[in-house]
Amino acid sequence: MTAASLSPPQLTTCAQTATLTGSWTFAGLTTQPAARSAVRAVPLTAQWDIQAAECDSVGLLWLWQDWGQTLPAQLLATPAQHALLQQWQHSTPSAPPRQTSGWREAVEAVGRGAFALRDQATGFIVLLGQLGGAWVFLLTHPREIPLKALSAHLFRAGVSALGITALVGFLIGIVLSYLSAQQLARFGANTFIVDFLGISILRELGPLLAAILVAGRSGSAMTAQIGMMKINQELDAMQVLGLSPLLRLAWPKITALGLAMPLLALWTSLLALLGGMLAAYWELDLPFAQFLDRFPLVVKPVHLWVGLGKSVVFGLLIGLIACHFGFRVQSTSQSLGASTTRSVVAAITLVIVADAFFAVLLSLTLAVKP
Repeated sequence: MTAASLSPPQLTTCAQTATLTGSWTFAGLTTQPAARSAVRAVPLTAQWDIQAAECDSVGLLWLWQDWGQTLPAQLLATPAQHALLQQWQHSTPSAPPRQTSGWREAVEAVGRGAFALRDQATGFIVLLGQLGGAWVFLLTHPREIPLKALSAHLFRAGVSALGITALVGFLIGIVLSYLSAQQLARFGANTFIVDFLGISILRELGPLLAAILVAGRSGSAMTAQIGMMKINQELDAMQVLGLSPLLRLAWPKITALGLAMPLLALWTSLLALLGGMLAAYWELDLPFAQFLDRFPLVVKPVHLWVGLGKSVVFGLLIGLIACHFGFRVQSTSQSLGASTTRSVVAAITLVIVADAFFAVLLSLTLAVKP
């Protein structure tokens, strides 16, 4: 039916009754907009009869809006018309967005972050306790130690990382030596570069650089592996078969990092000292023999043991965090990526925090003061 053949919408009033006839549809009301004004002019207390009107959903919606978004107390309508009107009558309009002040949003964000941190800390402590139980079990049942998995993770986390740690350590040693040489040369204290490089690299930079590289390389890979196994329901399959995911997955990874980190820290420190020695020779004309002769005189063995001891803690922290976030992955690929990112960020942050804690604690001990 074309717009020309439509009967125009009409409103007739008789006494206290308003009767609608004609086409009260989208097409009809578009061509006769004055009909809506006539509806708004009639009081809602009148008796409305719309049974003879031809209505569609748009026409009824406009009619309901012209009534002030409510229905007349006396309404005569067909069942279909009444059903549509009742649908809009009982619909709840969406609440406008809550207007909050800036300080309130900040307080809410801090609160949400505190609760999230509490949940993460609780899960981390639970994993730590379960790992302690696994250690007790393996010490009492040495035949259950997963030696093959342990050796595989030692190779992936240790041997495979020798190249990148050597390159980064060597370059950092060169940069550190160049920067310190420019300042020491101004005071004629060229030989003190051995003291600076030896203590700072063995005690701080070597273990810290190795830990950061391992956290970004091995920690993320461990989180992704456990998370993907959880998404594919492989962890559930292991439990059905009577295999402990903690014993077969988490323990070898964490133990391997605890064993490999001191070796990587020592390797990184040696390459950093080599780069620093070369830069000292180029910049200060400090012979290799003089560098090596002075090194054991000013760098005490305690600095090496402090660095190696911190590396063990760094490795255990990285492994614990990687497994913690891996087991918390949900069944979506988005959760896997987010957990992997959180794992790397959390591992690097905790490693730096632990390094600062050890630096302050050990500086108060006379035995490790330079």
